This record gives sequence, structure tokens and C-alpha cells, in this order.
Amino acid sequence: MNRSRVPLMATLVAATVLATADARAAIIPVGKGGSVAEALSQAAPGDTLRLAKGVFRGGIVIDKPGLTIDGEPGATLDGNETGNVITIVAPDATIRGLTIQRSGLTLIDKNSGIFVDRTGDRAHIEDNRFSDNLIAIYLDGPHDAMVRHNKIVGLQRLRRTERGPSVSLWNTPGSAIVDNDFRSGRDGVFSVSSNHNIVRGNTFHDMRFAVHFMYTNDSDVVGNLSVGNDVGYVMMYSDRLDVRDNVSDKDRDHGLLFNYANNSRVEDNATRGSDKCVFIYNANKNRFSGNWFEGCNIGIHFTAGSERNEITDNAFVNNRTQVMYVGTKLLDWSVHGRGNYYSDNPAFDLNGDGIADTTYRPNNLMDQVIWRAPAAKLLLNSPAVQVVRWAQAQFPAIHPGGVIDTAPLMKPPRPASLQKLAP
Repeated sequence: MNRSRVPLMATLVAATVLATADARAAIIPVGKGGSVAEALSQAAPGDTLRLAKGVFRGGIVIDKPGLTIDGEPGATLDGNETGNVITIVAPDATIRGLTIQRSGLTLIDKNSGIFVDRTGDRAHIEDNRFSDNLIAIYLDGPHDAMVRHNKIVGLQRLRRTERGPSVSLWNTPGSAIVDNDFRSGRDGVFSVSSNHNIVRGNTFHDMRFAVHFMYTNDSDVVGNLSVGNDVGYVMMYSDRLDVRDNVSDKDRDHGLLFNYANNSRVEDNATRGSDKCVFIYNANKNRFSGNWFEGCNIGIHFTAGSERNEITDNAFVNNRTQVMYVGTKLLDWSVHGRGNYYSDNPAFDLNGDGIADTTYRPNNLMDQVIWRAPAAKLLLNSPAVQVVRWAQAQFPAIHPGGVIDTAPLMKPPRPASLQKLAP
């Protein structure tokens, strides 16, 4: 057989099966006290199970294509802290309008509220409420799954490090996590070894990391809101990402973190009130543009050999230290004659072109000394240090290198994501 025809034949067969199922699809009511497992055994591909208000036993398996489980308000599937509440092993399943609670408690077994196996392509999980599950949703290899409009509350009686991620993705290309509300998990969205995924329009509270990517390439993190987590958006060992229009508001340690993340676009995000607004560690060939970094101890910490990054048109506003670059290589943070805005830059713009007339230097020699030898802080007010600072101001050539901005902006760019920051 011609191998090129195999995918086409498989698609045609699947379409024929689903069309046949749709033609004879039935709605199967499951009343209070009924057995969802028994109803599933009697259902045909494409049927819909409609659960009445009440608590039903979990541990069910969806193994026929195109099945839907739809719940009336108050319909609950309870896993009794054993295994998965729902396991999906067939394509085109839909889970909608349910409360899904009390999965098993074993991380190594991936115990989840809903576990979607690699054979569960195009699963739709929407408008559900998850509570007291070790992992709310685990996408373990399906293609093109959709997780949308769910409210997910983690297993709060466990310590955060003992909980699983709210939504875990592994090798699930084309899947999307959209418009969900995440609270009290370990990580909100945790993606490993995947690609072409979308994380969009979600809110995250009381997490370790809101979004955590590992080896996840060619994916989008767009329009999310992270409030009061340890870290907002953590991109590690991942390439060609679009991180855009996100907000990190008062996340404790970092708003944005990039570690071995390369060839990505980081644009129009707003970060406020973290220890570090953004931390860049050995991340290369990225473009940071149009971002707002406000009220952090460090606006941007840039270190460990990060090379060929473009950092332009960003606003550094009222950070205690605007830029921390632990290195002596000379880096110019202006691109095609446009740099960044710094709220502590006292420069003038005599020709009115919007670009300051003098170069901005965020760090000096004493900054470098203190970062390398913190005990030197004891000497900050000494006459010797004051002489060094004066000498650098008079003779810029003795600066040790580091970051400069030869075209600093006089007015800050204001990304649309700023509107999501609370007053």
C-alpha cells in the first residue's frame, strides 16, 4: 500500500464513523443514584449522557468515540480518592457542566480529575468545576485537546509541593488551555515536551508558578493574569515562544523568568511588585519589546551569558534597581535608534524627538563590586566610594562596561495589558 495514502484513509474512516454516530446519537439520562459506568457501557458512539443533580461514582472510562457527558447544575462525579475520576481513551469526547472531585493521591500514577490518554484526540473539557483533585486535568499525549471555561481549585489540604499541577500537558500538540480560573494548585499550567500549544486568557491565584513550560516549543502564552503567585510565567528550555499581553501582579519572586529560552518574542506584558520583574538566565536571541516593569526590587536581572537579545521600547518604572547586569561586556539596549524608558533618567530632550540627549547607564563600578562582594555594602557611605562615583561621572571612560542605552525614551510605552492591573 502507498504509505502516503494511510493518513488520508484513516481520516476518511474516522469521519465516516462519526457521521454514522451523529445520525443515530441518543441522549441518555442518568438520574440521581444511577450508574454512569453502566450508562457508558450501553451508549453508542456519539451519544450524550445527561447527569441529573447529585453525586455519582467516578472511576469511569470513556472508550467510545464522540461521547459527551453533560451535567445539570449540581451534577458531581466523585473519585473517592482512588485513581482517575474520568479516563478518556477514545477521540472526540466532551465533558461539560460537571463538578469533578476527589481523585486519587498518587503523583507517580498521574491520578487526575480527568486523564486524557494519547488516544483521546480532540477531547473537549469545558464549563466544569474541579476540586480536591491531585491533578485536575492531565493531557497525556492527545492531539488538539481543548480545556476551556473551567474553574479549578487545587487540593488545599496538602502542602503546595505535594500537590500536582492543575493542568499538565505532555506531548500534546495543538492543545489549548483557554479562559480558565486556577486557584491553589502547585503550578497552574505545566507543559513538558510539547509544541504548538496555546495558553490564553486564564487567571492564576495562589500558585507556585502560574505557567511553567519545559521543552515546550512554538507555543503561545497570551493574555493571562497572574496575581499573588510565587512566580508568574516560567519559560525553561523552550524555543520560539510568543509571550504577549500577560500580567503579573504582585507575584512574589519573579514576574517573568526565562532560562535557556531562545528565539522568542516577549511583548506588551505588564509586571508589577515582584522581587524581580523579569529574570533572564542564559536565554538567547529573544526580543523584549513594549513591556511594563514597575515597582520591583530589580526591574530586570540579566545574567549568565545571555546573548543577542533585543531589549527595546520597554518601560522601567520606579524599580529600586532598574537593571542588574552581572558582567562587564558592553551591551547597548537600543535597537534602530530606540531604547527604553527609565523613570530615574534625569536627561533632557532638547530637539524634541522623544529620545534623551545622553546615554543612560543603569549600573556603575560600585554596583558591580557590591553584586560580587555583598559585604562591600558596609563601605557605601565611605569617602573612597564617593570619590569613585564622582570619578565615573567626570570620566565615563572608566566605566567597567555592562548595559548602556544610547537612545533612552523620554515617555514610557503603555501596553494594553496595563488595564488589567488593579489600582
